[in-house]
Amino acid sequence: MSLLKAILMGLIQGLTEFLPVSSSGHLALFKNMFGLQEAGLLFDVILHLGTLLAVFVVYYKDIWKMIVAGVGIVVDACRNIGIFFSNHFGKKEEKKAYLQVINSGYRKFAMLVIVSTIPTGIIGVLDKDLVEMGSEILLIPGICLIATAILLTIADRCQGGEKLPHQVTYSNAFIIGIAQGIATLPGLSRSGTTITACLLSGFQKKFAVKYSFIMSIPAILGSLVFELADIDTAAVTTTEIGYYLVGMLVAAFVGYVCIKVMLYIVKEKKFTGFAIYCAVVGALSVGVYFYQL
Repeated sequence: MSLLKAILMGLIQGLTEFLPVSSSGHLALFKNMFGLQEAGLLFDVILHLGTLLAVFVVYYKDIWKMIVAGVGIVVDACRNIGIFFSNHFGKKEEKKAYLQVINSGYRKFAMLVIVSTIPTGIIGVLDKDLVEMGSEILLIPGICLIATAILLTIADRCQGGEKLPHQVTYSNAFIIGIAQGIATLPGLSRSGTTITACLLSGFQKKFAVKYSFIMSIPAILGSLVFELADIDTAAVTTTEIGYYLVGMLVAAFVGYVCIKVMLYIVKEKKFTGFAIYCAVVGALSVGVYFYQL
């Protein structure tokens, strides 16, 4: 792989991971167009780390507060277990009151992300073979891109709501997690699908974007852990590793810019152009598939 190709793939990953046009579909398309099949799984993993880095840079304050909140949840849950045993098996004295574990917005935010991750993980494991098969057939990405266009059209017409972590229910989080799991299908935009689900659930618009991108962190990290087992690093040269890292940095920078763009798009309801683009590319993919039969 050349440095130019690594930069190009980093640019594509950064643009398509956060803009609602499906990164998996575009990466597969450009790999075939430019003969980049030799990049392999390791490069895909490094590119995804780049876009994760962009999420961490944009939302580092929220992520740090959620980590602290998560530790607090574990500590208070353990203390409640201790109180339970003390109340039931200790000396006969006045019962101790249990601690309220979810006692802040960030603790609720952390729990919502955990709830969303559960169905995403289950669907990701169950439909792994379907996703791999769909990536090799133009028909499935084409249909999914048309579905993305429909979702973006819905998002443009959705008023959203005022829900912040305290008002969001765990059933809302579970449904959005299902949407994220389904969005593993090639051609179905993860950001477009989850942001639309958030808006339909009544999320405040800015929080819908934040939730969509932060909830992607455990899902992407989980998939990367599974992929690492299949990576063969022996065939990769030191020079290629350097190129891969450049591609990662390009993906991180472009991804950072695209997250900021998505905040504007959701606020101003500017999904129409992306919907038209996805519909056209999807229709062309379906047409080419049937033409080749």
